[in-house]
Amino acid sequence: MLRRCRAPFLLLPLGLLLLAPPSRAQVSLGPVTIGAGLRTSFVATQPDVGNSTDQFLLNDVRIYINGPVFQDIKFMFNTDYDGATNKVGILDAVARIEVSPEFNLWAGRFLPPSDRANLYGPFYAHEWNVYSDGIQDGYPFVFQGRDNGIAYWGTFAKKVKVSLGGFDGKSSTGNSDLIGAARVQVDLWDPEDGYYLNGTYYGDKNLLAFGGASQIQDGHTASTIDFLMERKLPNDGGVISVESEYSDYNRLGGYNAAYAKSQGAYGLASYLIPKKVGPGKFEILGKYAKAEFTHGSLPSYDQKTTEVNFNYVIKQFNARVMSFYQHVNFNRQNTDFWEAGIGLQIQM
Repeated sequence: MLRRCRAPFLLLPLGLLLLAPPSRAQVSLGPVTIGAGLRTSFVATQPDVGNSTDQFLLNDVRIYINGPVFQDIKFMFNTDYDGATNKVGILDAVARIEVSPEFNLWAGRFLPPSDRANLYGPFYAHEWNVYSDGIQDGYPFVFQGRDNGIAYWGTFAKKVKVSLGGFDGKSSTGNSDLIGAARVQVDLWDPEDGYYLNGTYYGDKNLLAFGGASQIQDGHTASTIDFLMERKLPNDGGVISVESEYSDYNRLGGYNAAYAKSQGAYGLASYLIPKKVGPGKFEILGKYAKAEFTHGSLPSYDQKTTEVNFNYVIKQFNARVMSFYQHVNFNRQNTDFWEAGIGLQIQM
C-alpha cells in the first residue's frame, strides 16, 4: 500500500531550526562545565511481512558535567536517557589523571579501547542510524558501549594514539574473567586530540586516520580495523569524507547472542556542500554494510544494510537535522524492512 506524503510535516523541525540562533557548546560555572544533548526523531518503518509503524521517538537525552579536582586530576560525569528502555543510566563516571599528552589514566565507567564508532557515540557519529549494521561497536558493554575499569592512553608526536586497559567482565558478559582491551591509531594528516573521537569534523580537520582495536576475555576475542579520511576541497569546494570498518567478533560481543561468530565491513562516503542556505549547509551521505552471522544453533545468515542521509548542518554536532532512509536485507532468519524519517539533534 502506498504511503501518504509526509513532506510538509517532516520539514517543520527544519523550519523551526532555521529561525533559531546557533547554540553554545557548554555553560561554564567557574571551572565546572555543564552541557546537555538531545536526539529525537520521527520514523516510518515498513517490514516486508507485517504491519508498518509510524513513531515519534525520544532517542537520547544526555547531561554532561566536567571539572577539575586538583592540578592534573579531573572528573567527568555524564548521564543518558535511553529511549529504547525508557530509563536513565550512568553514561560516564570517570576519574581522569591527565599529566601530559603521553600519559593519561582514566578509572571508572567509560568507553574502553574499541573501534572509532564506539569512541564517537551517536551524538558524534556521521550518519543517523548508527549501530544498526551488525558491524559498528559490537564490543561487550554495560551501558551504551561503556564498561567499568581502568585504562591508560597517550598520544605521541601528535600522530600516534595508544590506549590499553582492563575492564569488568561479569557485568558486561556474565563471565567473571577480566576483559583486556587495546587500541592503536595513527593520524597521518591533522592530529585528533583527546581520548574520545568524532565520526566527522565537517572540514575543521584534514584527516587520514587508521585504527585497530581488540578485546580479549578467556581466549575469546573481538577485533576491528577502522579508517577515516576527510578533506576540505580547495577553493571552498566543500568537504568529502570516507569512513570504513572491518569487524570480527569471535565468541565475544557481536549483535546476535544466538551466533558465536560474526564478521563484516562497511563503507561510508559523504559530501558537505559549501554554499550556506540560511545558517547551515546541506550534506549528502551514503553507507553500505554487509555482516555475516555464523556458528549458531540456527543456520548462518547475512545482513546487508544500505543507508542514505540528506542532512542540514547548522552548528556541527550542536545543531543538525538529518533525514534518512535505510533498507535492511537478510538472506534468511529475519524479515527485510525499510525505514525513513527525520532526526533532530541539539546540544549545548
